[in-house]
Amino acid sequence: MQKLSILAQLRAMRERHPLALAAGIAGAVFVSFGTMGAVAFAPDTDGNIQAVRTVETLQQGATPDLAPQSFIQQETVRSRDTLAALLERLRVSDARALLAQSRSADVAQFVRRLRAGKTLTVWSDADGKLLRLALPASEEARRIVLERDAGGSFALREEDVPLEVRWVRRSGEIRSSLFAATDDADVPDAVASKLADAFGSDVDFHRDLRRGDHFSVLYEVVHDDLGRPLRTGRLLAAELENGGRRLSALYYDNGDGHGAYYDAMGTPLKRAFLRSPLEFSRVTSGFAMRMHPILHTWRAHKGVDYGAPAGTPVRATGDAKVEFAGRQGGYGNVVILRHSSRYETYYAHLSGFAAGVRTGARIEQGAVLGYVGSTGWATGPHLHYEVRVNGEHQDPQQLQRYAAVEPAKPDRKEFERSVAPMRAQLASIRKFALGGIE
Repeated sequence: MQKLSILAQLRAMRERHPLALAAGIAGAVFVSFGTMGAVAFAPDTDGNIQAVRTVETLQQGATPDLAPQSFIQQETVRSRDTLAALLERLRVSDARALLAQSRSADVAQFVRRLRAGKTLTVWSDADGKLLRLALPASEEARRIVLERDAGGSFALREEDVPLEVRWVRRSGEIRSSLFAATDDADVPDAVASKLADAFGSDVDFHRDLRRGDHFSVLYEVVHDDLGRPLRTGRLLAAELENGGRRLSALYYDNGDGHGAYYDAMGTPLKRAFLRSPLEFSRVTSGFAMRMHPILHTWRAHKGVDYGAPAGTPVRATGDAKVEFAGRQGGYGNVVILRHSSRYETYYAHLSGFAAGVRTGARIEQGAVLGYVGSTGWATGPHLHYEVRVNGEHQDPQQLQRYAAVEPAKPDRKEFERSVAPMRAQLASIRKFALGGIE
């Protein structure tokens, strides 16, 4: 009898809400059987690692809760949409119950928030009775809810959105550039940037990468309680196979809330200077004598030029204080950073400056200073980068592998315990990438 009752409810749902039947069945599985979400992984057809959502049920013998379930539907608000039009598209059978209260303060306030592009979420029961509606609030983890009470009235409130963090694994082969490879592997740009930052002190992504190099990443994706991805979180671990060497980056937080990346031996990866002020680019002119493109005379080029599209973000290669930010002769828009009593770096021909970059400001390594441009003596968009040590120009490409800076080495046992799950994930990605061969 219980089974026949469930089937009757599903038949009724198919007649009233054909678009929501699949979502309803999924909701019934998750709620009725008290299931627990887990993340598993499997390789797709081109060898990249895809995140797969799996379901783990309760132990055998557990009594399922067969209370009436709610069914969830979503619809994107269009320009000039009314609440009635939205509910009609969602095929809500008792929309009149809500529309009859359209003049109440709570319903009217909810309707005013129906702006084009927002997602309206609607909950209803198996009989098609409207239970509640929700819209995203201004804060990511909040939503505005219009909920039906026992008396049939709708009341407005704001609530927290339960968030879930899932781990996602990806891998790829480098054929031209790191950025192209991460794009092919469907790695978000934010994660690709963190990958470049993690290895930025050991790898010059313009010169050191080789065709056939491999990368693997393990990162977080934050989802809401409906399973929708909201944003990427931390890059937890990464591996780079570069020219026969294997580099690892493992995220570790020693408890102060400021995590950092360490290699497999627990040595911090952060060094005094990044290898390059641009994440992805190419060197167009090195530290050497050259024919000046404007003056047409042989002159010593006392820096490195990086070719990149106008607007490409330019990063500080080390922690510093802004000594100058403004326009200066042939440099055009330039930022000069003072890293210590000995070291200065110059970033010239910028199209503009990032917010907060002004003389006297403190800048952290990797922070955006400005954007590639062609101001001053420049024949096209590029970044001119200089390093001066005790006032003397030095080759920026030789400014490599400085001693590690804070954070200090963590406790080895605690570090190993913390990063063990991430090590296991990297090993699994490597196994898939090599066709099951370690």
